[in-house]
Amino acid sequence: MEEPKLQLMIDEYLPLRDVVFNTLRQGILRGDLKPGERLMEIHLAKRLGVSRTPIREAIRMLELEGLVTMIPRKGAEVARISRQDLRDVLEVRKSLDSLAVSLACERITDDEKKDLDKAEEAFEQAVRTKDVTSIAEADVKYHDVILRASKNGRLMQMVNNLAERMYRYRLEYIKDSRNHERLIEEHRKIMKYIDDGDAENACITIQMHIDNQEKNIISQLEQ
Repeated sequence: MEEPKLQLMIDEYLPLRDVVFNTLRQGILRGDLKPGERLMEIHLAKRLGVSRTPIREAIRMLELEGLVTMIPRKGAEVARISRQDLRDVLEVRKSLDSLAVSLACERITDDEKKDLDKAEEAFEQAVRTKDVTSIAEADVKYHDVILRASKNGRLMQMVNNLAERMYRYRLEYIKDSRNHERLIEEHRKIMKYIDDGDAENACITIQMHIDNQEKNIISQLEQ
């Protein structure tokens, strides 16, 4: 069976280590590098056409992000998706997103409401393409508008610190196309409650939004 092709994400302004890091990171998030797959320096260096040094440095960076695990006597492997880590991350996300949406109900401007409407339109267009990465990126942009509307810099920083872990689980959820219409419906409800300044229902809906993600991914893990 032919392995997925990893293409070096060339950026002349970045050190090679960072180029390799971005390439491997995208490979993990897209699923080209599977959970539990061993990351052998010589093999990856050959696939990407680089030396082992930037591979080794990139793997260390990925370990710090939680996307790679170091196994004694075996080396590096793509971090497996565990039920406990999923719950831990999404519990934190639920609290942060609830605060963001509650603050947005109070502080969002008319221009930001328009931005949110455009972001949801772009998300629905991405859903029609059925391209998982495009849908996930459009979903991030939708939630980023809400986060900016909170006008809380520390909250934005905390969400950004969890962004990579949240993105991986977001991608897993979006891979199941049966969830797409539910996502659209939930997005529209959240927008309506923000527009109405209804923080209570906005929080309830965004918590349900994240609970549905957790239940679906756990179901996938159990199959």
